[in-house]
Amino acid sequence: FRAFLEFCYLVRKSVITESDLDLINDALDRFHHYREVFKTTGVVFTFSLPRQHSLKHYHDLIKLFGAPNGLCSSITESKHIKAVKKPYRRTSHFKALGQMLIINQRLDKLASARTDFSARGMLSSAAGCDTEDHVAEKSASHIDDPEDSGEVAGPRVEAHVLLARTPQRKRAKHIPALAHELSIPSLAHLVRAFLFIQLHPNDPRHPSEVPLLECPFYEGKISIFSSASSTFYAPSDLCGTGGMRREYIRATLNWRNEGPRNDCAFIITDPDQDGMRGMDVARIHCFFSFTFRQTVYRCALVRWFDRHGDCANEDTGMWVVKPSFMTSHQPNLAVIHIDTIFRAAHLIPVYGTSDIPRGIHPNVSYDIFRSFYVNRFADHHAFEIAF
Repeated sequence: FRAFLEFCYLVRKSVITESDLDLINDALDRFHHYREVFKTTGVVFTFSLPRQHSLKHYHDLIKLFGAPNGLCSSITESKHIKAVKKPYRRTSHFKALGQMLIINQRLDKLASARTDFSARGMLSSAAGCDTEDHVAEKSASHIDDPEDSGEVAGPRVEAHVLLARTPQRKRAKHIPALAHELSIPSLAHLVRAFLFIQLHPNDPRHPSEVPLLECPFYEGKISIFSSASSTFYAPSDLCGTGGMRREYIRATLNWRNEGPRNDCAFIITDPDQDGMRGMDVARIHCFFSFTFRQTVYRCALVRWFDRHGDCANEDTGMWVVKPSFMTSHQPNLAVIHIDTIFRAAHLIPVYGTSDIPRGIHPNVSYDIFRSFYVNRFADHHAFEIAF
């Protein structure tokens, strides 16, 4: 499981270095070692599968041709048919290479002429009705992305998080009302601690060590938002021309009439550390903003997770996290600035050995399980950061 997935993600990186090639070989060796259990237990009798056989050629082919974002043998084969096999069939089979090159040149000129004629409106499909494929493409462009993520056109920019454009109208307008709505009595104290951190960023004390009387008091209006968009550089995933990708992090009381949805996210806590040692995982309970001393603060109420152990799980390659609690056995909550949010995080419950009741709804999975895997195999970008 781990070895094969690591191999798949490594060979599809946007930049492949010599150290990456060593990691690819290591993952492939481990995969070939561990897959033998299926043969010894009688599940299969041979591993002569075309796709698995091609794995051992990736290292050499990447060094020969370079293969950023993956080497697709299916696409290579389809282009080989179009550029080699079909032209060869049209030749006399005697000194066929020159004939094949001429055939391909003429096909390219025909394709260019068709493009030019279409742009000038000289073809019936361009002057008249849209083709069936074009109509389907235009229709699909108006459909919202069901996966809450997609590519972003434009050049590469710094990663950033933005709140939704429109605040929710029927939600609480003040901190006490929001505390009652979310059943979090300490919310006012959390907001005051947040303001102290924003106003005194160089204070060495932990927020829990700061006396409440030193924290600013806020009793003005707030605006609540159901989501935030995170835009980041992810060239190995589906992305725009500059390699940028956007995804939405949800925190709403009712998602598609199926109950609340509170996504998890990676929070930057130590920029000097790499991977999970520089990030924590938190569950977003609410996005809101308010103005204090003529400054707009865009923030999120989060529930922290604690990392279990000092490294990733050896069997799965994924870190394990558990919901964090205070010394008083209360959930460890905090108000943070959205600038510290990196992107969404996908957690997989550690299911254990007992049966799972059939009636469990997905929106309560974060509440009923005690620990979770941080899924670094959710996409290519997560694989690169959650190590």
